[in-house]
Amino acid sequence: MAVALGRLVLPIEVSSSFCSMETARRGSHFFSSPSLEDERRKTKKKNQRRARPMLYSSVKIETENRRYLPVVSSSFVANPAGEVVIPSEQRVYDVVLKQAALVKELSSTKAAEKKPDLVLPGDRTLLNEAYERCGEVCAEYAKTFYLGTLLMTPEKRKAIWAIYVWCRRTDELVDGPNASHITPAALDRWDSRLDDLFAGRPYDMLDAALSDTVAKFPVDIQPFRDMIEGMRLDLKKSRYMNFDELYLYCYYVAGTVGLMSVPVMGIAGDSQATTEAVYNAALALGIANQLTNILRDVGEDARRGRIYLPQDELAQAGLSDEDIFAGRVTDKWRNFMKNQIKRARLFFDQAESGVTELSDASRWPVWASLLLYRQILDEIEANDYNNFTKRAYVSKGKKLLALPVAYARSLIRPSRTPPPTFGKRLG
Repeated sequence: MAVALGRLVLPIEVSSSFCSMETARRGSHFFSSPSLEDERRKTKKKNQRRARPMLYSSVKIETENRRYLPVVSSSFVANPAGEVVIPSEQRVYDVVLKQAALVKELSSTKAAEKKPDLVLPGDRTLLNEAYERCGEVCAEYAKTFYLGTLLMTPEKRKAIWAIYVWCRRTDELVDGPNASHITPAALDRWDSRLDDLFAGRPYDMLDAALSDTVAKFPVDIQPFRDMIEGMRLDLKKSRYMNFDELYLYCYYVAGTVGLMSVPVMGIAGDSQATTEAVYNAALALGIANQLTNILRDVGEDARRGRIYLPQDELAQAGLSDEDIFAGRVTDKWRNFMKNQIKRARLFFDQAESGVTELSDASRWPVWASLLLYRQILDEIEANDYNNFTKRAYVSKGKKLLALPVAYARSLIRPSRTPPPTFGKRLG
């Protein structure tokens, strides 16, 4: 499990700094963290793991490979106890609608009443150093995406760096070197720390950068809380019974990043798409990237006792957990993988329409993310679906070739006609 804003990256270690934060007094949050030099030393350590993404919309897959736009009115079902269960797609889409409505409200509020810069102990130099540190982390662990952020305005660039680093740190709580010491109570404290951060009371330099960002942009706290909820799932859940369960998990750990980032990246002024459509598209790239991570890291996850694949679909394919732990590449496995890859590609397809609607300076890094992540699926196929002992990766040469393609696509202007109405099936 891991976090990403459109890149193939490695994590930053933050668990130890979180532990030190636990002993800090509330009256001196900002100076309770490790020094900047300590943080620099920590980022030199690399920990191989799956990258978790950024951006775009909900797709429902059926065996006939039909594609749907996001669910608006779902037929609810009852569980064995007779309780009504809301499908995950509907639950997540409800969040999208609320976020889109909220960003409009926050945008108008902040336009009318601009908040002052975050006030920290010391001078403005400390905040500048905080952003610089976030940029260093992004440059080291998300090289391709970092280059793309340099095309953004300085203010947007720094804000994306701050969001990226917070997502990294959150992920490290359950996947980092100190993950075995993290408890639900620790995540509750991290959640409380998030509240303080949004209230302008950061604990350390990296928190300060994000605290300043959320004061400047119409970023809402809900996606951040939902990501922490995804970390809670990783503490207690290692199997997913069906895609409905897996979809919700993918939203928590990846789709949320899109909802965090769109307010910063911005929507093109000449876009005819609704805010809801762009947010929903942002969700799909996150889902697509996370599904790709899962398919790439099947063997790695299995060695940690985790299987992020729908159990019912495995059974329908004649497979079991034992087959995965044994790492056998059979015809059954190949057929199963073909269907899983097909689903991920449909999410990428759904994502593409949304990238075009972003502001000019934001489209290139997002297109690069989409094209590079999609290529991982090609590499899995090239490895004959052996994702047990072979790691699918995109070579440097292919990455370089993808960048000009991404740039060319970023020049495409937003559509002059509104996208199809949500809920209308395509194909």
